[in-house]
Amino acid sequence: MNPLYNTLGGQTAMNPMSAMMSRLEQFRQTFSGDPRQTVQQLLNSGRMTQAQYNQLSSAATQIQRMLGGR
Repeated sequence: MNPLYNTLGGQTAMNPMSAMMSRLEQFRQTFSGDPRQTVQQLLNSGRMTQAQYNQLSSAATQIQRMLGGR
């Protein structure tokens, strides 16, 4: 096999959207609990800043739109 191809992660490097969706699905399968509650706890505890929260919220909204959600 091509060493560069292997270094870049094989086929996943050729299709970044597919790789992202695969990682998102892996995360979804291993995550337990309520994601909104978890993020709110991070914000309340100071482990996440308001700016980080805003950035995460924006990214989540964009992902929902891509997946055909609200």
